Amino acid sequence: MTLPSTTARTRVASHNQLPRVALVGVHGFGERHLENLDRLGSAGMLKLVAVADPRPPAQGQLPPEVGVHTSLDALLAAGIAPDVVIISTPIQTHAPLALTALGAGANVYLEKPPVASQAQYESVLAAAESAGRLVQVGFQSLGSHALPAVERIVASGEIGEVRGISASGQWLRTKGYFKRSRWAGKRSLNGTDVVDGVATNALAHAVATGLRLAGARTLADVELVETDLYRANDTESDDTSVIRIRTAAGTVLTCALTLCAPLQSAPKVTIYGTLGHVTLSYTEDRLEITTPGGTRNEAFGRTDLLENLLAARTEQDLLSPLSGSGAYVSVLEAVRTADAPRLIHPDHVTWLGEGDDAHAVVHGIESWIRRATLGQATFSELGTPWAERSGDAAGAAKPELKVNGTAVATMQDGSGIRSTSSPRPYLHPVRTLAGTVVTDHIPEDHVWHLGAGVAIQDVDGINFWGGRTYTRDAGAYVWRKDHGRIVLESAEDVEGARHERLNWIGPDGKPLLREQRGWRWAAVGNSVWQLTLDFGLESATGRPVLLGSPGSNGRPQGGYGGFFWRLPKVSDATIWTPDLRGEDAVHGSVAPWLAWSGTFDAGTGGSLAAGGPGLGHPATLVFLASPQAPDPWFVRHSGYPGVGLSLAWESPVAVEPGRPVHRTVKVLMADGFLATEDIEQLISTQGDPA
Repeated sequence: MTLPSTTARTRVASHNQLPRVALVGVHGFGERHLENLDRLGSAGMLKLVAVADPRPPAQGQLPPEVGVHTSLDALLAAGIAPDVVIISTPIQTHAPLALTALGAGANVYLEKPPVASQAQYESVLAAAESAGRLVQVGFQSLGSHALPAVERIVASGEIGEVRGISASGQWLRTKGYFKRSRWAGKRSLNGTDVVDGVATNALAHAVATGLRLAGARTLADVELVETDLYRANDTESDDTSVIRIRTAAGTVLTCALTLCAPLQSAPKVTIYGTLGHVTLSYTEDRLEITTPGGTRNEAFGRTDLLENLLAARTEQDLLSPLSGSGAYVSVLEAVRTADAPRLIHPDHVTWLGEGDDAHAVVHGIESWIRRATLGQATFSELGTPWAERSGDAAGAAKPELKVNGTAVATMQDGSGIRSTSSPRPYLHPVRTLAGTVVTDHIPEDHVWHLGAGVAIQDVDGINFWGGRTYTRDAGAYVWRKDHGRIVLESAEDVEGARHERLNWIGPDGKPLLREQRGWRWAAVGNSVWQLTLDFGLESATGRPVLLGSPGSNGRPQGGYGGFFWRLPKVSDATIWTPDLRGEDAVHGSVAPWLAWSGTFDAGTGGSLAAGGPGLGHPATLVFLASPQAPDPWFVRHSGYPGVGLSLAWESPVAVEPGRPVHRTVKVLMADGFLATEDIEQLISTQGDPA
């Protein structure tokens, strides 16, 4: 929007006449405005001439010369001609009051969210342009001097190329918070849009600040908004949600927000780069900058948005103009038109406190928020135990593996995985017959670890593992634009088996490998079942394709790649082979089988077994080595729990045309703890049930 630059746009008559300000809405956040108006009035920067509210302020709260009215219409009818009208009223009244104020010739300070729909936004924007007036939106964080500092840091290349942005907020709100007004917690009221919610009101600054740092201001700056909305409270609106935004420039902003945290913490916006990251705690105007040189903290001041509006002569002078809120309104519109938030089952919620002071705590929400922001994933994609189950790329239900009618694993096609995690098909969650989950995906420590499947970090220089790539030249892990993806071409399902054809596609869109992958599964007694993974990798280039690993590229003991199984948190873990025991001993060894037993986490792992938050369940996994080659075991426990068989421990393996690289891996999953004798008996007596 381009507005006239003439001084006639403002109604400050002369240099010796103070701007006349009216406040509509004196309660709630309006009380903050009254404090600020008192401060600025005492400094000789403005004159508060009138307020409007159906509930007048307390006797003596305002100077006697300030007019008190029940509505903006009554205020204007009294002949008061304010230069600026501050609107701090219920959300659904913002647009009508802004139109009235603009029609009266005033500039407007409009509290967030500025409107309750995109249609209202366009209406107010057009009215401001027609009237030649200014509208400032009350996203106070946009007045922070930290924002231009972040932009300078990014532009300097100090954190490298931007990989993505996240906005996270963990607040708590009581039952009383949702009772404070008729519109609180409502999506609509008597047929009028309200669109209250965690992203559209309580933590709206997180979204708005993230969009500003993503370079998205207008409606046209936003390409896609995806919503995943939930609620633990007895409300219409969402209180725990992920909103993922892709800008027209391709930047992804993931907003993971909740009002159901155990403790309230400062919300943050983080920009992730290839060399580091910068985090803005926007309520504190504080930056934490992490680069290869270390971490430093910087603090900044803030420009008051009302002062900024009073000083502005053109829209370009505003720090938070209405025209710059279009990107935010596109998010609000997506929330407004989304399906109603899903109720989080009470089994996953604990209430703390009594009466109106009670507040909901969603189990494990702190970890889920971190996973969502780091993995650019929705709660549904993460598979939180209370989230709606996401479908595959076509929206269909995901295939399940069932043993004697019990679902023991779910096929994921990987279509929702971020590109830098090398999207690929995998199994998760995988469960024991009693329901204990024994895989994890998108964990905080390595968000590119994806359940059970096949992943290789170096396929002719292309990363099909995800995350940073270890290079011999750097002698370290570095972020590169080298991530491939594994795409399911076709699948055939029969009872107890599935055959898949997959293509390994490089970042240039060309296939490097073709894969034939088979899954088989069957019961082994009453408390054990067996999963068999059989895969063959064939060159799709007509020439040899080299399969490598960090180990083959110079990292000692880092030969992972091929079959990999990411476990959830396991306490009291025991890891052993027929002859060795402990992580250090078995890592890099060659043995016919490797066992892992312990108490598997029932919290963020998403176990379906009975028990409350934090309760674990004993289980044992037995991995049987490939008969095709003596691949060493890759084992991690102290840093993260994972097991793999290395295709290229120290040297690359060549996939020659017409000569596929073939491996078969079997995994026994048992409830309870197994001893070596139990394992040997299972292996010897059960044969090959799968």
